[in-house]
Amino acid sequence: MSRKVNNLGIKYFLYLHYIPMDKETASGSNWQDELNIIKNKYHVIGCWVAIVLNPIWAVSDYFIIPEYWCDFLIVRVVVASATLGGLLLRKPLKISAEILMFIPFLGIALQNAYMYSVMDIPMVQQHTFAYIALFIGAGMLVLWKPIYTIIIVVVTFITNAILFEMLSKLSVEEILSNGGMLTGSVMIFSIVLINTRYNLTKKELIARLALAESNKQLERKNEIIEEKNKDITDSINYAKKIQEAILPAMAEISKTFPESFVLFKPKDIVSGDFFWFTSVKGLDVKKYIIAAVDCTGHGVPGAFMSMIGNELLNKIVLERGVYQPSEILNNLHEGVRFALKQDADDVKSKDGMDIALCTITMGENNKVTVEYAGANNPLFLFQNSKFEKITADKFPIGGEQREEKREFTNQKFELEEGDTFYIFSDGYVDQFGGAKDKKFMTARFRELLIENYGKNLNEQKEILDDAIDKWKEGFEQTDDITLIGIRL
Repeated sequence: MSRKVNNLGIKYFLYLHYIPMDKETASGSNWQDELNIIKNKYHVIGCWVAIVLNPIWAVSDYFIIPEYWCDFLIVRVVVASATLGGLLLRKPLKISAEILMFIPFLGIALQNAYMYSVMDIPMVQQHTFAYIALFIGAGMLVLWKPIYTIIIVVVTFITNAILFEMLSKLSVEEILSNGGMLTGSVMIFSIVLINTRYNLTKKELIARLALAESNKQLERKNEIIEEKNKDITDSINYAKKIQEAILPAMAEISKTFPESFVLFKPKDIVSGDFFWFTSVKGLDVKKYIIAAVDCTGHGVPGAFMSMIGNELLNKIVLERGVYQPSEILNNLHEGVRFALKQDADDVKSKDGMDIALCTITMGENNKVTVEYAGANNPLFLFQNSKFEKITADKFPIGGEQREEKREFTNQKFELEEGDTFYIFSDGYVDQFGGAKDKKFMTARFRELLIENYGKNLNEQKEILDDAIDKWKEGFEQTDDITLIGIRL
């Protein structure tokens, strides 16, 4: 069973608002079994109280009314014996909990009626308290339906009337004024008391069982949620393997550019950021294309966009043979809008991506030319120990297009040995943290690069990674992070 609810008011509130108490077949249905267990417990206690105390009270009878002491003792022993018999035979005879308690209750009620009928006024006054004790004690120990109490009260009234008529020397007025009225009031009060206690106990049990059932259902729902979460997490982890499989191998980039690094830190299991790299073969010159791409969103939605972007770049560069960065971005923009049907009038998708893309051409005499185009994401360049920011076009790939045709700008510059450039998504600079919970910001990122640009690229990666981890310490990662550095 569920743990017991200590606050009866809470249980009663649950009963009043949520449990159909007027029906014997109320929710849970096991409350009858629980109530029977409780009734058996209290009624057995009540029987033993009657068996032990009723004969002992004969001692007081000896001092109150000695001439009837033997008669009273016989009656008390008979009642105690009948009670003991019912207690011992309750299992073989399958005596219910109600009948088990009915035996001593009715026996003591009839016993008191006989004792009343042979007493004078002082004795009646004293013995009134025995009746009061009987009914108040019953209110504390008896758990049964009101009908049992009504039967006992009616039988007690009838028996008292008959015995008083046969044996008592007192008038009705004397009996009523010297304890009869008080006894009758306590009888009626006991009906209410027993009925109230019975109903409250029943309601408490139903509320507790309903709460236990609710907790059980909640536990089952939690188990289902945990199972679903595990299934979803397993699926996303598998998706991560697929996403990692389509990303360029770090070794391939390092082999082409020994002085380089890729800092890739997804916010979630899968990433809306991705990086793309290829070497163009079959040309007179060596040509390499690398990009850092930031798709709308992160997690699973961003990962879907990254798959679209990766596939489109493969088609544009590897199948169509487009190598100029601006043309690659023009084609990519059209491809995203076509894939997401963003030209339709009722289109709801405004998703797209930001990108920084470079085509690196290795010419004769170690001459290196870099062409760059960007959609919102700039390129940072260190040339001759001087920092320069190469600005991107201020519109994204895909999404809403208000201009008639979107054209990206191609920028071209020559680099020499030792020159370094960086392309990145905005996840690094937008990370919240620090002492004042602010973004890292582009200015702080630029200063960090300026302070460390003279160090080798592997060391720079560690510095940059450590810096952003310290910055976000205690804060959730805001976005996916992609940062690529290449030194020629």
